[in-house]
Amino acid sequence: MKALVTGATGFVGSAVARLLLRRGFAVRALVRNTSDLSNLHGLNVELAQGDLTARHTLCSALKNCDCLFHVAADYRLWLPRPDEIYANNVQGTVNIMKAAMEEGIERIVYTSSVATLGLNRDGSPATEDTPVSLSDMIGHYKRSKFLAEQEVRRLVLEQGLQAVIVNPSTPVGPGDIRPTPTGRMILEAAQGKMPAFVDTGLNIVHVDDVAMGHLLAFEKGVVGERYILGGENMTLRDIFAVIAEITGRKPPRISLPHNLILPVAYIAEAMARVTGREPMVTVDGVQLAKKKMFFSTEKAETVLGYRHGPARKALEDAVAWFRARAAF
Repeated sequence: MKALVTGATGFVGSAVARLLLRRGFAVRALVRNTSDLSNLHGLNVELAQGDLTARHTLCSALKNCDCLFHVAADYRLWLPRPDEIYANNVQGTVNIMKAAMEEGIERIVYTSSVATLGLNRDGSPATEDTPVSLSDMIGHYKRSKFLAEQEVRRLVLEQGLQAVIVNPSTPVGPGDIRPTPTGRMILEAAQGKMPAFVDTGLNIVHVDDVAMGHLLAFEKGVVGERYILGGENMTLRDIFAVIAEITGRKPPRISLPHNLILPVAYIAEAMARVTGREPMVTVDGVQLAKKKMFFSTEKAETVLGYRHGPARKALEDAVAWFRARAAF
């Protein structure tokens, strides 16, 4: 069976590609001529030149494929031109889904995000059915992913798109070459550059567990349904404490209120607009931190047979990977 994987050069996509190869799939990766191919080094992967924003390039990439794993996403919490993230995440998703229908693709796994899901005010783990609306989405990344998922669900209902949706939480582990905003946070904590923390929480999961969740969704998922691929709910304080243990450093002790950091984020973004460099702290990031991003994986466990390992192992592997790249 041949699978086209978008985002295969990235963090989650490369983990999905590696797993598919181990399971006997032939893998074709959609890449741009500017893509960093480091994560595909040594893998028996066919490369197909294309761009999600250029629909005419996608049908040829899907030619003779049996299935599609659309993992690619523009994951940035700050960018100088917000229209780019909507072009990549929303229109790009519509383009690849319509191309897949044109090419008669039999099965699709679409990688959404827990960013599209509702959150509980009391901090208890949210589910796939926790109420949410577009007005709850903070920042362009969350809004773009919410709108993209809505488009996929619309195509399922109106045009028979054969797509299963997965919503990874906060993947960590090897292969985060950019790194993602989460990966950068882990790297800076490992480097001892996080002297303080805010009262928030994340659901930490190993990227390899997320990849397995994609395969399980392909094998057992119900078309049109979505499944949270998560791990362990942890406060940011506990995350930093584990990283400190792994690296032999002292954990941060200072808890900063969100309202104290917000003005700093505005200043950092104003400077970023002048310098063109990504700010160290973003307004969206601070706003997102006001709520604990805790989730339940019960549906994925029950329907797909999904399982996840301990968060500490995920953090250990992430730190080891960054260290091997001489990042600290």
